[in-house]
Amino acid sequence: MLGRSKKISQSLTRTRRSFFGRVTELLGVSEISDELWEELEELLIQADVGVKTTVELVEKLQEQVNKARIRDAEAVKEILKRELIDILNSKVQRSDESPLLTVILVVGVNGSGKTTSIAKLAKYYKDRGKKVILGAADTFRAAAIDQLKIWGERVGVDVIAHQPRADPGAVVYDTIQAGRSRGADVLIIDTAGRLHTKYNLMQELKKVRRVAAKNAPRAPHETLLVLDATTGQNALAQAQHFKEAVDITGIFLAKLDGTAKGGIVFAIAKELGIPIRWVGTGEGLDDLAEFEAEAFVEGLFE
Repeated sequence: MLGRSKKISQSLTRTRRSFFGRVTELLGVSEISDELWEELEELLIQADVGVKTTVELVEKLQEQVNKARIRDAEAVKEILKRELIDILNSKVQRSDESPLLTVILVVGVNGSGKTTSIAKLAKYYKDRGKKVILGAADTFRAAAIDQLKIWGERVGVDVIAHQPRADPGAVVYDTIQAGRSRGADVLIIDTAGRLHTKYNLMQELKKVRRVAAKNAPRAPHETLLVLDATTGQNALAQAQHFKEAVDITGIFLAKLDGTAKGGIVFAIAKELGIPIRWVGTGEGLDDLAEFEAEAFVEGLFE
């Protein structure tokens, strides 16, 4: 089985071969000049690092280079790597608390890879000896309930589901009760994924959180937002909408292997202050990795 760092590195192949590959070339042979800074800025924006984040980053680099009187562009690359790692690590906070029953809410728009990501998480925890139960609280789409049941069978975990159009809060309640009675360790609950601009959806998510909090101490212990890495800046806009509606504690970045613009992680971490927790590294059930800033940045520059 591939290690975490190797999985992350392999998922960055497209990003590395495109924009960040060109950054490496630029800083490998160029002399430090105004043209270098302009080209670096352009490449980072094209890689979806984001305009605001890129401008701040390049200004910081220039400041450090001038202060230390650096003339070697290769040295700039090492400073850039450190700054990128700092961006990704700045908001990472993990609780030392380990609740007896961990409740994870998963949110995200339809088509983001939400259901597949839930299945990957379920297998991850099951492979580590945890008893996992899934909750099908995306009751607006019959297909979502059916998909979760199929994934549950494949992974070998129970799925708590009601009929389509049932109250999502009731599904969350029943999932927590089932978790207690069956001795589960981890509950992963799918939620509705209609367009993030819909007011009713956001109100529904708030209600689901309230039901979880009422029925399990300090629940939900994690609220993961699944984003499709291939959508670039659209993913950033989605994250902003969801952050305004519910307390997002982390990002599951799906389909990282399918994009050349993996730089979106820096925009998310810097502009929204939400840590990346997981990345989808392929299509298989085992194709996920816990996010590691150092491995991610090294993977960009290999």
